Amino acid sequence: MAESTPASRGCSLVTGGGGFIGTHLVRLLLEQGERVRVLELDEVPVLDGAEVIRGSVADEAVVHRAVKGVRRVYHLAAHTDLWAPDKRIFRQINYESTRTVLREAMYADVEVVVHTSTEAILTGRGDPDQSDRTLSSSSRKRKTLGPYCQAKLMAEQAALEASRNGLSVVVVSPTLPVGPGDRHITPPTRMIVDFLNRKIPAYLDCRLNLVDVRDVAEGHILAAQRGRSGERYLLGHENIMLSRLLLMLKEITGVVMPEHKIPYWLALVVGILQEFVADHVTHKAPMAPLTGVRLAGRGNDFDSDKAVRELGFRQTPIRQALIDEIIWLVETGHINLPVHSFRKHFGSTEKK
Repeated sequence: MAESTPASRGCSLVTGGGGFIGTHLVRLLLEQGERVRVLELDEVPVLDGAEVIRGSVADEAVVHRAVKGVRRVYHLAAHTDLWAPDKRIFRQINYESTRTVLREAMYADVEVVVHTSTEAILTGRGDPDQSDRTLSSSSRKRKTLGPYCQAKLMAEQAALEASRNGLSVVVVSPTLPVGPGDRHITPPTRMIVDFLNRKIPAYLDCRLNLVDVRDVAEGHILAAQRGRSGERYLLGHENIMLSRLLLMLKEITGVVMPEHKIPYWLALVVGILQEFVADHVTHKAPMAPLTGVRLAGRGNDFDSDKAVRELGFRQTPIRQALIDEIIWLVETGHINLPVHSFRKHFGSTEKK
């Protein structure tokens, strides 16, 4: 892959282009004949065929260099873990760096910025535009759960403010992406890996919205092409109870899932204790981050009708995304069971 040299005005910049969604987005852009520039950390692999600028979105000089001469900016870079030993990283990477990207995009006169937000900051009551934009900023922050969500909320608000100040900004809010290629092992993939490796004897039944990561990548491109500046588009698909997801995993793999449910109050107590130990003793990520437990306790449904209607957002069946993810997890050694014990349950289903 070529190290960075200024590209033509036809170039698209993807910050965080080596991440889960970012990798699929970069691949899709390259397949469509786009010139792609990626801003990514030194240790993160990036697909061949893309220009690479190495550095952090927290470095203003690096961002200035990355944005120069590009037509579109896809801002995905973020600290996606729900826990960190130093909580300041959430504000620094998820909020302050977003402001830097927006500012540099304004100076560079880019055509459009697609800002990647998250459903974690939404309440899930019907249409997210109607349920959340009526809340004041202070009220939204009080309702938001944990430092990750608070920083993502402030970042989204900064993006929408930039749109009001003349920058073309479209916000996309993915729900929980599943599918192959999650090298970082984001929280949804961690949950699947731990269940299939039988590391979790019991579970908190909760409502989730899952979406194929490849559909999310395509949704970003559709947002750049068809989205309205200053609008949010939720990129999700199936609302599903965790118990139903576990049954699907069992049907696909043959692995017996835990049968014991735990009440929310107990999960909350465990989350509080684990977070305390992680913060003050081990300084290692807890199995159940408190933010994750609180998010699970919301029990919200989400719909992506607006993205489907306005962007032409496509939604692949979640079962297929799970099959493809499990095959990838087996082949990369993340699931500690023989390949044949999984493949015999896939039947004749073809990969996407």
